[in-house]
Amino acid sequence: MNFFEHQAAARRGSGRLVLLFAAAVVAIVLAVDLVTLVLTGSVGATVAATFATLAVIGLGSLYRIASLRGGGAVVAAQMGGTFVPEDTRDPSLRRLRNVVEEIAIASGVPVPALFVLENEAGINAFAAGYGTSDAAIAVTRGALDRLNRDELQGVIAHEFSHVLNGDMRLNIRLIGLLFGILMLSLIGQRILVYGRLGRSRDATPLLVAALVAMVVGSIGVFFGRMIKAGVSRQREYLADASAVQFTRQTRGLAGALKKIGGLQSGSALQDRADAEEVSHMLFGPGAALSGLFATHPPLVERIRRLEPTFDASQLQQLQARWKMAPPDGLAEDVALGLAARDAQAGGPPPLPPADAQLVVTPPMVAGQVATPAEDDYQRAHDLVEGLPPELRELARQRGAAMPLLLGMLLDADPAVAARQRTEIAARCGAELAQQAFDLRDLHLRGLHPSLRLPLASLAFPVLRQRPRPELDAFLDAIEAMVHADGRVSVFEYCLSKLLQVQVREALDPSRHARFGRSKAPGVRQEFATLLAAVAEAGHPGKPMDAQRAYLAGLQRVLPRDHLPYTPPAEGVRALDAVWEPLDALAPPAKQVLVEALVDAVSHDRRVSVAEAELLRTVCALLHCPLPAMLERA
Repeated sequence: MNFFEHQAAARRGSGRLVLLFAAAVVAIVLAVDLVTLVLTGSVGATVAATFATLAVIGLGSLYRIASLRGGGAVVAAQMGGTFVPEDTRDPSLRRLRNVVEEIAIASGVPVPALFVLENEAGINAFAAGYGTSDAAIAVTRGALDRLNRDELQGVIAHEFSHVLNGDMRLNIRLIGLLFGILMLSLIGQRILVYGRLGRSRDATPLLVAALVAMVVGSIGVFFGRMIKAGVSRQREYLADASAVQFTRQTRGLAGALKKIGGLQSGSALQDRADAEEVSHMLFGPGAALSGLFATHPPLVERIRRLEPTFDASQLQQLQARWKMAPPDGLAEDVALGLAARDAQAGGPPPLPPADAQLVVTPPMVAGQVATPAEDDYQRAHDLVEGLPPELRELARQRGAAMPLLLGMLLDADPAVAARQRTEIAARCGAELAQQAFDLRDLHLRGLHPSLRLPLASLAFPVLRQRPRPELDAFLDAIEAMVHADGRVSVFEYCLSKLLQVQVREALDPSRHARFGRSKAPGVRQEFATLLAAVAEAGHPGKPMDAQRAYLAGLQRVLPRDHLPYTPPAEGVRALDAVWEPLDALAPPAKQVLVEALVDAVSHDRRVSVAEAELLRTVCALLHCPLPAMLERA
């Protein structure tokens, strides 16, 4: 199953979730109506009970969904997560951030916000958010302390599969919907607690009503656990498989699962209430639910899928060994030679020349979308290490992210750059404009095309921490820079648009969360405009080659249509109108569009490094993230 099939499955899962929720609501309402009718014998009272029950469930769900509008960071904070700063010097936190940054760059997505559940000794983790722009990954202190680097990488790769496959969006909606059907039980519990404190005879009817609410509410608890179990179990198997495909080794993920089974703390979370609410999101079981209600497959079965010869008796041996001397992840890194990855000697291998030609095919590239492999991870590590140390530090500094990103978009033409300076100063101040020029002159001139997106990815977590007014001014400045004149390159335009899209989605993630449903024929002109712009960018000064590239792309996406090649008169500004309708396409249509884009970039099946980065940026705008390597055999 590729990315587009995963997305289609997630959309179907979202529809099934609504149906299951509706079935649970009907069951609860019928139970309340039956109790009301038996106790009162009044049809009017029964009708009133129906509306009251629906109101309680609906308002409960709306309240919980509203409380999660802020996205992944809100969920992590509500779980008691402590934010991990970008410039941390703590060895275990630095190792975590290195692993997450490399996996994010390898996957082609912004680096997510990181949190640690400091008071949790069990080994666990979760990913939360509506999409890649607001994603957050949280790990327990137990995972940081007990897992070595390979094991931590396996766990993080598992969570990234949830980020890439649309599981996070489904999971966060599940929290909101299930809260509503649990409302009656929660209300009953609260009334019983406070009613006992009062000990008044007048409170007896209220206590009876609370007891009835808890009994009826148990229907909601039953349905809630069943829904979570049904949604979660199979997705955990898929996430394990994706993590192995990414890391190309089973020992890391299997080792993490063995430590869950071999340590007394396991994967349990101490806060049982929160643990059950987010149990379907966790790497390992956070609460003791089994049988039909188990949100995760059996631990031994998960390990055996990674290591077919594994014997359950080995867990008993590990339990005996680790009871006396629990594992130390950082010490294991040193013993196994894994620490060298975070302090690579000799530097990374050189990046390919900017004019290198890569051999690709459209189906190959479409198959790589959101499906990173081991060589992508190594390439991402090389890209991060290939960035000058001072640029890496600047990307992680709160005060340097904005001028750094603005500096990347400054035009090489001094006259255009002067107009851009004026636009930046008018919106963000003269000091920030000067910093952008200084960074451009000191660090960004001649930056390799392959390093621009990784640098932006590293800077994004710091950027989204800025106050909203500053971000609004920053986005206005980017828009003004791009349109300072009509001679903006397609890549500069796409990079600026990508920054705007990611920031806006991070500011209001729930508003932008959706699964595409549109069909390809409804956006013919948008297809033609995008393919014409990309074809022209891939063949500058060669109108005949650009026309052939355009027709090759059009033949793949709209084989029966005859739309003539017409480079947009407005240049790249014409692309402003295409992103929203194209992003709303159903997953299968997006897959064909990605293949068409590859044809348009180079109809001879070869693309330069700069063209590959253009393709990666356009795909990111369409929420089809491409991994770090296109030149895969």
